[in-house]
Amino acid sequence: MTQPRVDARPGRPAGRDDASAAAAGLAAGAVSVGVGALLAVLAGPSSDPLVAVGAAFVDATPGWLKDGAVALFGTADKVVLAVGEAVVLAALAAAAGVLARRHWSAGAVVVVALGGLAALAATNRADAGPLAAAPALAGAAAGLWVLSWLLARLPLPASTAGTSAPDVGAREPGRRVFLQAAALVTAAGVIGTVVGRVAASGARSAQAIRTALKLPAPARPAPTPPAAVDVGVTGVEPWATPVEEFYRIDTALVVPQVDPARWRLRVHGMVEQEVEIGWDELLASDLVEAWVTLACVSNPVGGGLVGNQRWLGLPVREVLARAVPAPDADMVLSRSVDGFTASTPIEAFTDDRDALLAIAMDGEPLPPEHGFPVRLVVPGLYGYVSATKWVTELEVTRFDRAEAYWTARGWSPRGPVKTQSRIEVPRPGADVPAGDVVVAGTAWAQHRGVERVQVRVDDGPWQDCDLAADGGIDTWRQWRWAWRDAPTGEHLLAVRAWDPDGPQKGVPAAVVPDGATGYDTLTVTVT
Repeated sequence: MTQPRVDARPGRPAGRDDASAAAAGLAAGAVSVGVGALLAVLAGPSSDPLVAVGAAFVDATPGWLKDGAVALFGTADKVVLAVGEAVVLAALAAAAGVLARRHWSAGAVVVVALGGLAALAATNRADAGPLAAAPALAGAAAGLWVLSWLLARLPLPASTAGTSAPDVGAREPGRRVFLQAAALVTAAGVIGTVVGRVAASGARSAQAIRTALKLPAPARPAPTPPAAVDVGVTGVEPWATPVEEFYRIDTALVVPQVDPARWRLRVHGMVEQEVEIGWDELLASDLVEAWVTLACVSNPVGGGLVGNQRWLGLPVREVLARAVPAPDADMVLSRSVDGFTASTPIEAFTDDRDALLAIAMDGEPLPPEHGFPVRLVVPGLYGYVSATKWVTELEVTRFDRAEAYWTARGWSPRGPVKTQSRIEVPRPGADVPAGDVVVAGTAWAQHRGVERVQVRVDDGPWQDCDLAADGGIDTWRQWRWAWRDAPTGEHLLAVRAWDPDGPQKGVPAAVVPDGATGYDTLTVTVT
């Protein structure tokens, strides 16, 4: 590689030269990413440099930061991470260009280091293939060449006779040509990234297979929910959450595309015999349907990271029964195709609840982002200890012998869902007319059931609400309360739910380490 010229003559306008060099660095960075994305089509989606580095960042994220990101950005956390990663990369690429203009070796070290870190991150992924490092390394090499090529074409100042003062006017056409070249190279890198991502998606057949898949009829269909599960108040979330609106919180920056024909589930560990089942065997089993409400441990009081749907799958207890777990086993460590793990108390898989190896929701195969072809659904537990998507392994073990993904980051190893309730009507800060006001919302206490909901106005007594029909102890329950003759002024509303053990906890607690507690409250103005 030819080293670019470095011009440090007195009188050279370093500020403008640095700007041009930064543009060269941005172009080199764009090409590095574009080449990496294109080669990731062959090496695997997790080898894409941006994906690999982003996934490594997610893996290293402490619980408090993950909690803050979800609380602030909700299900858009991955978009925010991608934008932040692009901004940081752009800044580093621009800095590499400026360094390389002054000292080529310094800028080159930055480019090589970034490529090496991305390659290391890619090879450390659970689904890394033999070519995992290739996209990042090839991208770094391409970026170095582009940086050298552009810096060698930086316009030099034209000096008048007998002086080193630059002729800025004569230099401007050269600068414009250089910036146009840098812009074209940057655009080429961006286009390469887009083409690579699109090609990677098109090269995967999971979505096409999902679309053509015909689901078997359940051996035990889910009961038809009573019509009265809906309280009939506009603004209350639907009892059955639309699939396209179902929350998604996981660690996958790129949705794994798993071919069902190659999918296998391995049950091993503290068992009398290992068991393996494939997709065809799973479909031929006696599958059952169940309505189950899932909740994320990161859901704040009154938050929306909860949803209810009809799931189809095979009870996990049937698979574990074939493996015969050891009597002293107390945990099952489930593992995803991308390396994510969750620690589930073994009794949640072996008792009579509908803990499923789920293949469908709302009568259709699972969407890829929700775990196609197979995921776990476990009533009564937060998702971080139970709802493993793209599941491939169940390791029967003990809590004192194994640690799951989020447990290693400060979260509780066991995650029973806490009884919670929220006010959905009226909205916070709403102005409502004086007189009779409808207050309504949803409450949940999975695998225990909601038995009572109460609302309080300001510091007044708790008032019992009308409950919608019960759709089952594993599902949430809607409620409504008629606030008679609401007086004018500003008022604070609070809600609490009761399960068979009593009212939900009213003392506020953060989501870390095992879920938030406290009453959902909101202020309304009666006019």
